[in-house]
Amino acid sequence: MNRTLRDLARDGVTTLPLYSTEAAHCAVDLSDNTNLWGSPPAALAALRLPGSDNVARYPSLYSEPLRNQLLEYVGLTNDSTFDTITGCGSDDVLDATMRAFSANNASIAYSSPTFSIIPVLARLNGLTPHSIPFTGEMDIDAERLVDARAAITYLCTPNNPTATAASRAAVEFVVRHATGVVLIDEAYAEFAPDRFIDLVSERDNVLVARTFSKAFGLAGLRVGYGVGARELTRLVARARGPYKVNAMAERAVRASLQDIDGGIGWVRARAQDVIANRAQLAEALTARGLDVLPSAANFVFVPTRNATTISRGLVERGVLVRVMSGIPEEPDALASSGGTGLRIGVGPWEMMQRFLEALDAVL
Repeated sequence: MNRTLRDLARDGVTTLPLYSTEAAHCAVDLSDNTNLWGSPPAALAALRLPGSDNVARYPSLYSEPLRNQLLEYVGLTNDSTFDTITGCGSDDVLDATMRAFSANNASIAYSSPTFSIIPVLARLNGLTPHSIPFTGEMDIDAERLVDARAAITYLCTPNNPTATAASRAAVEFVVRHATGVVLIDEAYAEFAPDRFIDLVSERDNVLVARTFSKAFGLAGLRVGYGVGARELTRLVARARGPYKVNAMAERAVRASLQDIDGGIGWVRARAQDVIANRAQLAEALTARGLDVLPSAANFVFVPTRNATTISRGLVERGVLVRVMSGIPEEPDALASSGGTGLRIGVGPWEMMQRFLEALDAVL
């Protein structure tokens, strides 16, 4: 008897869900944590430069032209001890890291809830997911993460979907005591009060992953990167494969890092706008009787058992937010979630005002 495709598929693949987002199209879309101001003018200009339409040739193998710019951006200029790894979004870097360190019976430990693709990528790469609840203060439980003795310990800070930031003490404890690779996901670093890129200098098993999809407003071009010790990044590069960042994306990223006014200066100004509007939005939501977790990202998280009802009412009024399900009801900060919550992106205040007006009508 001929075997079916399901018989031929790897164990577990047939039960993995496809990644999906909200299907509704709304005038005000606050659902995906991208830059709601748009993209850096320098990046857009670079895409229109003469010759930018020459896509007949392959891009650079491993984004070598980006290396020095990325190291300069994170403050590790011209240090041969460190290197970078790029990918098609930061989740590509996370995926390649898991693939590089997925020996037989290996596991990955992470706090829960966190980036929903992590357990999916883990299973695809043959790693056993091991989730550990946050502490009562919504911090990572550093001792339990270390005690898991996982091949990879994944730390998402600021965390998606809760927007909360891990404490430096907890992150440093994990870095100093973990027996495997420590993978720190800083997709929202530009909006956070503390960043952990300095910890790659402390041990050679630390990889910090970041993205150009959030603060840099280049989500449609899909570029992410990791920074770590040279030996570590080269192992991940071997698992990643060549040609993962296309030529147009690389051109736009380089321009956004080079140009002061229309590039990196624009990005930093928009990040400050997010931080200001984030505080104002959290205050407005609290005044409406909703619980809001402390945010260090470009979104806020509201744990509420009414998430689906509120979301449907918002969609009817032209506003889209993300409903998060499967939220644990511990610690106490998540006790009111009923397993669900609302993730609300922060953008220009005009968008926030339209959201609040629609929310008032729903409530």
